[in-house]
Amino acid sequence: MEELNNKGDKIQRILQLYSKLSDGYIINKAEESQRYGVNERSIQRDIDDIRNFLDTDAKRTGIANTIVYDRNVKGYRLEAIYKLRLTNSEVLALCKILLDSRAFTKKEMVSMLDKLISCCVPKNNQKLVKNLIKNEEFHYVELRHKTKFIDKMWDIGQAIRETRYIEIEYQRLKDKKKVTRKLKPVAIMFSEYYFYLTAFIDDAEVRQNFDVINDSFPTIYRIDRIKSLKVLDERFHIPYSSRFEEGEFRKRIQFMYGGKLRKITFKYSGLDIDAVLDRLPTAQIISEEDGVYTVSAEVFGDGVDMWLRGQGERITLYSEDT
Repeated sequence: MEELNNKGDKIQRILQLYSKLSDGYIINKAEESQRYGVNERSIQRDIDDIRNFLDTDAKRTGIANTIVYDRNVKGYRLEAIYKLRLTNSEVLALCKILLDSRAFTKKEMVSMLDKLISCCVPKNNQKLVKNLIKNEEFHYVELRHKTKFIDKMWDIGQAIRETRYIEIEYQRLKDKKKVTRKLKPVAIMFSEYYFYLTAFIDDAEVRQNFDVINDSFPTIYRIDRIKSLKVLDERFHIPYSSRFEEGEFRKRIQFMYGGKLRKITFKYSGLDIDAVLDRLPTAQIISEEDGVYTVSAEVFGDGVDMWLRGQGERITLYSEDT
């Protein structure tokens, strides 16, 4: 009977210590050992038990808490490290973005959504989130290429990290011809349904046919059009002073078409200038008069021409600085 009482006393002591920690109080081992009539080693074991419980409970709640020793107050306190799980609304937003991207086959998309919900949403809310996306998931239309390329994209990412050359067989869009290229891969980007590889071509003869020879920007390849890929043992080197800046490049390459770096100026008379500035991250408003904006932007390639024409009468006086 005494053993049972001791066990009950320990459970009650641990629960009381956990309650104090949860309420923001500091646990001092010496004070608690005197309060409960046990030695400090017992209090330390209680704290370890609570810490182990928190580690285990994190898998259920998605919130990682721990007990830390604070030297300033000479005691233990509860500290929330981070949330392991996304909120329901965050998961729903990510699911909607994935579905709208249409970047993957239907089988891949359904698998990703299921894993995202299962891993990041508490079990009692998973059905709710699934119901909110099930109609879009059912009517999901995969892209016409129907290509699975996730593993290939991972291999490209590893080659970028390790600065290794890659050799690809690529099906060109203009004539459907397959060509072989040896490349220095520098970035993977996503834009309007497709993932792209940006890379420098390591072939002087091929570069002779380019519009811009020795241009500081790489060539762009749609990853789903890469028919075969080989990561080579050979490494390449980009000097720090002239290394490819993916972020700066991304601001200027909004349409994934090749060509030179250009500075364009145009007048915009539409209702939503923010939509223009969001579409062209380098855009700057030069002036505004009676709701008509004069805008300049740096862009890479010829894709912007189609976008400008698609704006109709909202954009006029388009010019280019040379």
